Amino acid sequence: MAGHWTPSDDAELTAGWRLWLELGSGSWPGPDWDGTPADAVRGLDRLFGTCDEILATYQRAGGPTDSGVAGLVRSIFLASNWTLELWRDDTTPLDAERAALLHADLAGFADHVTGVRSLLAAGGGWASLQDS
Repeated sequence: MAGHWTPSDDAELTAGWRLWLELGSGSWPGPDWDGTPADAVRGLDRLFGTCDEILATYQRAGGPTDSGVAGLVRSIFLASNWTLELWRDDTTPLDAERAALLHADLAGFADHVTGVRSLLAAGGGWASLQDS
């Protein structure tokens, strides 16, 4: 992901920090995964809600809708929405072909998250924590 993010004030820096932390929690299914696509994307659904809350909190505090951090949060919405809509209600256990498709969708989202986290870390001044 190309680009640059520089927080305009402490409120945007805080929102960026919260987003960076949340995105570090991972988008892959956990060890308790039941083998269905719906369960695999449950974490994405939680992340979607958390991103929505981060953006709402930032904007209630006066953050502009066109800020850099708002754009990064919206990019998470866009990157996750397709995967969520496609797999959210699918409770049929995976076969090899569908598992490969789900994996590709999750990997694409994970790549996007890596790019967003890198932008946030560079702009927020915590790049040294990125690989920790």
